Amino acid sequence: MRALFLIDGEHYPPVVLDAMRSVEETFGVRGVAAVFLGGTEKIKADADYGLPLVKAKDPVSAVSKALVEYPDTDQVVDLSDEPVIGYRERMRIASVVLAAGASYRGSDFDLRPPNLRPVSTKPSLAVIGTGKRVGKTAISGYLARLLAREGFDPGVVSMGRGGPPRPEVIEGHKLEVGSEYLLEALERGAHAASDYYETAALSRVTTVGCRRCGGGLAGEPFVSNVLEGAQIANTLDTGITVFDGSGAAVPPVAVDRRVLVAGAHQDPEYIAGFLGAYRLLISDLLLLTMSEEPMADTAKVEGIVEAVHEVKPELPVIPTVFRPRPVGDVEGLRVAYVSTAPPAVLRNLADHLQAHHGCEVVAASGNLSDRRWLAEDLDAMSGVEAYLTEIKAAAVDVVTRRGASEGKPVFYCDNEPLGEGIDDTLLRLAREAVAGFGTPDGSRARSSDV
Repeated sequence: MRALFLIDGEHYPPVVLDAMRSVEETFGVRGVAAVFLGGTEKIKADADYGLPLVKAKDPVSAVSKALVEYPDTDQVVDLSDEPVIGYRERMRIASVVLAAGASYRGSDFDLRPPNLRPVSTKPSLAVIGTGKRVGKTAISGYLARLLAREGFDPGVVSMGRGGPPRPEVIEGHKLEVGSEYLLEALERGAHAASDYYETAALSRVTTVGCRRCGGGLAGEPFVSNVLEGAQIANTLDTGITVFDGSGAAVPPVAVDRRVLVAGAHQDPEYIAGFLGAYRLLISDLLLLTMSEEPMADTAKVEGIVEAVHEVKPELPVIPTVFRPRPVGDVEGLRVAYVSTAPPAVLRNLADHLQAHHGCEVVAASGNLSDRRWLAEDLDAMSGVEAYLTEIKAAAVDVVTRRGASEGKPVFYCDNEPLGEGIDDTLLRLAREAVAGFGTPDGSRARSSDV
């Protein structure tokens, strides 16, 4: 295994030399270069480390430069310490190393890149997130509808915490995936509010539902059946595959282009710091959702964009907001709107429904993910003629069941992103995925086993 050694001038050079030899013998690696991160306390002008020395203006730039000069590096071994690099710098270095497809080893840690398998036999995109409730599945559904409208014939492989034990195909374009269908699925024991049901019902595209458990620092699931789902997707009558991630977990497949979804309400360090930086580095577009007050003011949005461009200057960033889109005609109805949206934005969403879809929102609840509070909210509602709900959490087992028991229609509701240039940018990525598919550099996500 070819290794880069990270060293600093706070360690006496003979100590560093002995340490490099020890690591080579213990772990079976061969040093190809040393990356000097800074520090001058114990270094001498004529210090010889026995390897080519890579330097740059700062530690992260030095590591990035070395990985470009030595692209076949398998492992980066960190023999440095504070005060030259601290916790934040080390996580940024980890992101750079993992994005290059190498592992990052220190005295008490060993980080490896997610194993992104080249299994898709079609052009592919992935939609991944920086956490739960940032709108990633809404973006995946929107992308699927956009691609279908433009003739790409998409299929979606959806990975979720509540997915089936074996991948399940739902031909959304052939089925009327409505309340009866979801209630039947619920009675069969399925998690009928899982992401793949949501995508099939709202986007009307063929969807393969998969499951995962656990998620590593860089997003690799501990256990999943996504690879099996990807192989099923290869056999479907579709032209391009969209892989939908789960929370901050990344589908374990190599893809041609990748969209990252983050929420402007999040701590900026979760987006551009820690191993959020890794997700930025492997992505081709960042959609920054919830970019409006009271979730995030203009200054915070601008600060996040600036932090992102410090990590990856060339990454396009599009601030977006979500607005509800009922699947069905709700005009003239007095509806109860049920969502996972924070209370602070419920009024904006209700106003949008009334102004653009002609219904009267007589009650609203943002407690779709909390069954106890949701039941109390529903009990307190009056004058309701129909329910309008997102397909999430308790949408089927609570809201849809209540509508059926009361004899009131239940309409499902999507969340559409609004942002400058979003359609053109997503379509550009899809065209690039198609154009680059099958070429040596078509899939830019490196796999740790390739």
